[in-house]
Amino acid sequence: MKLKGRGAIITGANQGLGEEIAGEFVRNGASVVICARDAKKLSSVKKKLKALAEAGQKVLAVRADISREADVKRLISAAVKALGKVDIMVNNAGVYGPKGPIEDVDSSEWADTIKINLIGTFYCCKHIMKHMKHNGYGKIINLSGGGATSPLPYISAYAASKAAVVRLTETLAEECRENNVDVNSVAPGALNTRLLDEVIATGPEKVGKRFFEKAVKQKKEGGAPLQLGASLCVFLASAESDGISGRLISAQWDPWKDLRQFRDELAASDIYTLRRIVPEDRGKKWVK
Repeated sequence: MKLKGRGAIITGANQGLGEEIAGEFVRNGASVVICARDAKKLSSVKKKLKALAEAGQKVLAVRADISREADVKRLISAAVKALGKVDIMVNNAGVYGPKGPIEDVDSSEWADTIKINLIGTFYCCKHIMKHMKHNGYGKIINLSGGGATSPLPYISAYAASKAAVVRLTETLAEECRENNVDVNSVAPGALNTRLLDEVIATGPEKVGKRFFEKAVKQKKEGGAPLQLGASLCVFLASAESDGISGRLISAQWDPWKDLRQFRDELAASDIYTLRRIVPEDRGKKWVK
């Protein structure tokens, strides 16, 4: 059991990937505190997790809206009280937000997306960091995705927020490197979750024909397995990944199971980070 004796908080854990991550954590020996806004779904997941838990493992559910700082403080306080120590923070809660050309989207909905995806992640990182620094150890895992690495026309709030989450991850990794707190981002792959259903329900008029057709194909073919992203989170939450920090790692495309073999080489490089590309990187010399 890779996470035996460790305590974790997982946000947005009442369905989809968050639920899968929580399940994998419990199977690997962790005690967990899950949170989400929907109390009914949260209660259902809690029962499932308790059925997986062995003697000594704790499972707690706290209804919380991570876009509200007071809720985040209450969540973390409850987790520390219940578990004694929180070793892992998984910031999974997120939304797609408004869809359509930027001139047509609702400004309040756009700002709310930033508040949930980015500011909510900031709140969680901010209020768990002192606890982890005090303990001299911690793992923060922020869910990002394809929106961080390539443009997503007609889903601009989601794309902007997820790119910002990656840069926040890189920055915090440097801030707390001396405290043995590893901070990483995860790209779980194209998942068949409620977010995909949202895109299909919205239609090609708002999300664009190309993105819509891609979503329909993904729905039909199954998309990336939830378990793959959850397994990567287990790796990043475990001692196996100690010292790997400030990276955006793809569950589907990166050889993360072997990353500990390349720990020193990775630390000395900008592999798995967001960087500006200059002409020389593409073999060009644009010098007058």
